[in-house]
Amino acid sequence: MNRIRYIILTLLFIPMSVFAQKYACVNTQYILSNIPDYSRAQSQLDKQAESWQKELEAKFQEIDKLYKAFQQEAYLLPDNLKRKREEEIAAKEREARELQNKYFGPGGDLDKKREELMKPIQDRVYNAIERIANEKGYAFILDKSGSATLLFVSAKYDVSDQVLDMLGYKAGAKPDEDKEATTRKKEVSNPEMRKP
Repeated sequence: MNRIRYIILTLLFIPMSVFAQKYACVNTQYILSNIPDYSRAQSQLDKQAESWQKELEAKFQEIDKLYKAFQQEAYLLPDNLKRKREEEIAAKEREARELQNKYFGPGGDLDKKREELMKPIQDRVYNAIERIANEKGYAFILDKSGSATLLFVSAKYDVSDQVLDMLGYKAGAKPDEDKEATTRKKEVSNPEMRKP
């Protein structure tokens, strides 16, 4: 009985502000899709990945031709030449796999290029979200994109458009539209928004 009284008294004295915390959500996929710099960076990444993929496909096609030619001639070759050709084909295949890993493996060139192109944009978005959270007094802001854990969010709590506005972009803007005037306006009124 004393425990119940203690719990009730404790709950009565907890400040109501704990229960009245403000929160909001953003959709980072929506925000990024409305930033022309992000679209251009993604396009640049796609082109680079396609170029590397074509290079690798050419190498593997060359290896395939060598292997087929070897199979046709193998019965005519002495054992020492067979081993030598097998080793040459295996070495070329190893080189191609190493190149594939260099380009597309974990921490590879594509990951490094993505980090180089995307991180500055993502940092600007994060800083805008953090600034909105501080200015509006939000206790937390959730990202509703790509997550199955957030099942419902009222539109009144979605501050994605505010983030875009703070960054100087408009939803649905074409990638080629000039945002210089808007950016200059934002930078003048907010020195923290200046691009690094």
